[in-house]
Amino acid sequence: SGRQIFQPLHTLRSAEKELLPGFHQFEWQPALKNVSSSWDVGIIDGLSGWTASVDDVPADTIARRFRYDVALVSALKDLEEDIMEGLRERGLDDSTCTSGFTVVVKESCDGMGDVSEKHGSGPAVPEKAVRFSFTIMSISVRADDEEDAVTIFQEQKPNSELSCRPLCLMFVDESDHETLTAILGPVVAERKAMLESRLILSIGGLLRSFRLFFRGTGFDEKMVREMEGLEASGSMYVCTLCDSTRAEASQNMVLHSITRCHTENLERYEIWRTNPFSESADELRDRVKGVSAKPFMETQPTLDALHCDIGNA
Repeated sequence: SGRQIFQPLHTLRSAEKELLPGFHQFEWQPALKNVSSSWDVGIIDGLSGWTASVDDVPADTIARRFRYDVALVSALKDLEEDIMEGLRERGLDDSTCTSGFTVVVKESCDGMGDVSEKHGSGPAVPEKAVRFSFTIMSISVRADDEEDAVTIFQEQKPNSELSCRPLCLMFVDESDHETLTAILGPVVAERKAMLESRLILSIGGLLRSFRLFFRGTGFDEKMVREMEGLEASGSMYVCTLCDSTRAEASQNMVLHSITRCHTENLERYEIWRTNPFSESADELRDRVKGVSAKPFMETQPTLDALHCDIGNA
């Protein structure tokens, strides 16, 4: 046909890439702050995106993760058939539903215990591991002329390992607040950027726009304490949600209300750090009520395990 079939190498490379599994083109509007616009990102170093400040010790650990938005896109593309099926079942014309999609994501994070190598001679790393993962809980859409959103996908087994997608694996003890902050800090920054933007992704052959909401309901109490910079479980302040001490909780099992929030914990950490009233250690501790480190991850104030126990009791 006389057509030139020789193509420059980079053109072939990009053509090849698009045939790879897990490779999907997407876009954010507006573009994500502080996140590269490259969408063919594979597994990256868990510490990338962490800008060390002067007094930070370099985190001596091994961590690997996906970029958060790339992992979410991959998860949504896996659900492509379910999304189309949901639109059909609800009698929605898929060609009119191109915007107004809402995705609710459950985040989970927990320590994986002792993973030490018994007779190996590998690099010296902490012998504990932590895994941060997410699950797409539901997808709903609000048609242009409708008031209410219609749920088109709901995860039937939200606690199954089949629906839970690993985002970041790290060799770190979950009690090591500084290293955990260094590794999950960039993840939190990416999540924050995604909240302020819309994802444009092709589903069923049409570009559609998604808004993402995150719920940190898969953290156990120990991890919530760690992420909110609170004292560990041996603390006299029993709860991650209110300022009750053990003595008060044993006297009064009814009047517990949620009094903590992330911003307040940050303010308390500043008081702890600067001690503006020149108080003794005990007075200072009583003032900040169990805040011991800088909190770095917003957690939704939902009922924690301890309050459920109090309620059941």
